[in-house]
Amino acid sequence: MLTKEENEFLTHVGPGTPGGELLRRYWHPVAVSAELTDERPTMFVRILGEDLVLFKDKSGRVGLLADHCSHRGASLLYGRVEERGISCAYHGWLYDCDGNILETPPERNDAIMKSVKHTAYPVQRFIGLYWAYLGPSPAPVIPPYDIWVRKDGTRKITVRPVLDCNWFQPMENSADSPHLEILHQDGAGREAPPNTTRGFIDDVESYDYHVEEWGALIKTRVYKNGEVDAHPLIFPNILRVGDRTQIRVPIDDTHMWHVVVAFTPSEDGSIVEDPEDLPFSYDAPYKDPPDARHPVARHKMDMVPQQDYMVWETQGPIANRAAENLSYGDRGVSLLRTMLRENIERVQQGLDPIGIVRDPDLRMIDTNLDASIAMESRGRPVGSRASRANATGSS
Repeated sequence: MLTKEENEFLTHVGPGTPGGELLRRYWHPVAVSAELTDERPTMFVRILGEDLVLFKDKSGRVGLLADHCSHRGASLLYGRVEERGISCAYHGWLYDCDGNILETPPERNDAIMKSVKHTAYPVQRFIGLYWAYLGPSPAPVIPPYDIWVRKDGTRKITVRPVLDCNWFQPMENSADSPHLEILHQDGAGREAPPNTTRGFIDDVESYDYHVEEWGALIKTRVYKNGEVDAHPLIFPNILRVGDRTQIRVPIDDTHMWHVVVAFTPSEDGSIVEDPEDLPFSYDAPYKDPPDARHPVARHKMDMVPQQDYMVWETQGPIANRAAENLSYGDRGVSLLRTMLRENIERVQQGLDPIGIVRDPDLRMIDTNLDASIAMESRGRPVGSRASRANATGSS
C-alpha cells in the first residue's frame, strides 16, 4: 500500500509535480496527423494538465501553443492561421510556431514583442501522429522501436475512448500479468475455463519480471507446456503487446488519451513505405452513458479492451492505494512503482530517466516483436486460446 502523499507523488501529472516533470522528459502523441488539415487547421489539445492548441500555418509548419492568448486570454483555437503563424481572433496578436509574438494590433508594441514569449512546445510528425515534447531543452529523440520503424509491413492507428481515470492505472494493469488469465477468461472465441475463480491461471507455470536498460519492464509468462511469452512495458506509458503499441497519454490527473499503433508484417518481407498519414479509426464508447463514471456508467464487457477499461475506471479517478493489500502475484506492479519512483528521483537530481534517447543515429531497438507476433498467430496454449480478434487488449 501507499500513503496519500506517495500516491500523489507517482500519479499527478501537472506542471511542477514530480510525476509531471518525469513525463515531460518524453515525447507524447497528441493528435492523429490526418485530422489537422487546411480546412481544419487548429485542434484543442489537453496533455499533462496543460491546455494547448495544435495548428498548421499556411506555410505548412505545425506548432503547439498555450491555448490562452498572452494579450487578454481568448482561446487561440479560434485563431486565424496565416503564413507566419496563428493570429488571435480577438485582437489579432500574431504568434509563430516558437511562441514569438510577431504583431500586436492595434499598435506595434516592441516592448511586449521583445519581452513576452508565449508558451510553445516542439512538435514532430511520426507514424501518422503529431508528437509533442513539453520538457526542458535539448529535446531527446523519439526512440526507434522496431514496431515503429520497421519497413517490412504496414501500420494503422486506432483511437480508443478517453479513459476517465489516472494514467498509472492502465500501466499497473500492464505489469499485472495474472489478470490476463482471470479478467479475460470469458472473451469471445475462448473455451470456458474449468473454474471461473481461477480462470486459466493453472495453464501458467510462472511469471517473471525484470528491467532492461533500454527502458522497459519485461514481463515473462512461462506456460506449463513450455511455451514462453515475453513482451515489454516500455517506460513510462507504453505497452507493446503482440503486434501493437498502446500509448497511454495523460490528459490530466483523472483522464487519459489512448492511441494504438499496430504493425502488420508483409507476407513476403517486402519493404513498404508508410504514407505520411496512416489509416485510422475510432472505437465506439466502451460504456453507457459514454461520459459518466462508475457506478452510473455501465461498462461493456464483450471484448478485452472493454474489460480493461472497466477495471481501470472502477478503481476510481485516482486509485486509493492506501486501501489495497498487495500479494506475491502483484510483484510486477510493485516493480513498476519502484521503477517510477526511482526515475522521478533521477529527474529531481537533474539526470535523464530511463529510456531517453539522445543519439539520432541510434539503431532500431528490438522489443522482441517477431516472437510476440508468432505467439499471437499460434494462439496461447490450450485453455487460454483466444481468437486474434479478441486478443487486442492487454496481457
